Amino acid sequence: MPDPDATPNTVEGLALLLWSADTDAPHRLATPFSYAAAAAAMDLRVEIYFTARSVELLLPGVAASLRASPRHSKTVLDAMRESVAQGAVLWACSDALAALVTAPQVLIPECSGRGGAVQFIARAADLRWRTLVF
Repeated sequence: MPDPDATPNTVEGLALLLWSADTDAPHRLATPFSYAAAAAAMDLRVEIYFTARSVELLLPGVAASLRASPRHSKTVLDAMRESVAQGAVLWACSDALAALVTAPQVLIPECSGRGGAVQFIARAADLRWRTLVF
């Protein structure tokens, strides 16, 4: 039973920065989306910022071809979709896309658009938000 004298939770959201989440290390790729889905299920706003090589996960076919483990039945795309189904919003860093992708690419439909350093730093500076870096 909740403590009636406890200070109410004033956290509004959770921003995740995928920095070292790399397609060459798929064993690291499911965890951020599990945390995102859990936070969204707790009624927190969740934003996931894909930067560095993690933006490759937003290209069609990439996340669908990866599994965190041979024993894991879900693809990384399945994990991403579960977090989006719970309410997470996915943002692609324009600079990372420009640096890593040679031609303009259509991103997976689960991606909400472009967002990068300024948006993430605004969340990190907002006392009502928490951040995690993967």
